[in-house]
Amino acid sequence: MPQSHSTQSPLTNLQGRIVQINVSDGGVPKQSVPSVQINQEGLVGDRQKNLKHHGGPDRAVCLWSTEIIDMLQGEGHPIEPGAAGENITVAGLDWQLLMPGIQLQLGEKVLVEITDYAQPCRTIVRYFKLRRYGRISQKRNPGMSRLYAKVLEDGCVSVGDNIHCSNPAMSYGES
Repeated sequence: MPQSHSTQSPLTNLQGRIVQINVSDGGVPKQSVPSVQINQEGLVGDRQKNLKHHGGPDRAVCLWSTEIIDMLQGEGHPIEPGAAGENITVAGLDWQLLMPGIQLQLGEKVLVEITDYAQPCRTIVRYFKLRRYGRISQKRNPGMSRLYAKVLEDGCVSVGDNIHCSNPAMSYGES
């Protein structure tokens, strides 16, 4: 019997979950909350001190991978979820497949589109051994960076909500 070969993008089955939601009144570390309303300005109750480099409609939400955080901890970096300023800490997504243009459904209602890689800021230096916060630079270490996203559809998300890719063909230039 001939085997069928799938031509689907690896992102077709890209699924994960929200493991932590983080907000602050400006600065890091951001503190964990069980749920939050998200709108086009970002997470309700979250602020950024430096609006030149953080926040705004194209940087409304910052996402990062718990698997990356775990790997950094294994290298001896004293980092925890929320310490690098991410709003949504996720698990189960193949982080290296995510890039600008990819849309993610967070929970049942929130839809975001990845817009850029977040450049590391010296305010997070204390969470990296030998002050090497460049360890999460997309330019120096591809696939390690936090991701910025704009909000396409508002709603509420909670810890434990599922995440899935809603436009898996994007990474292959398909339409």
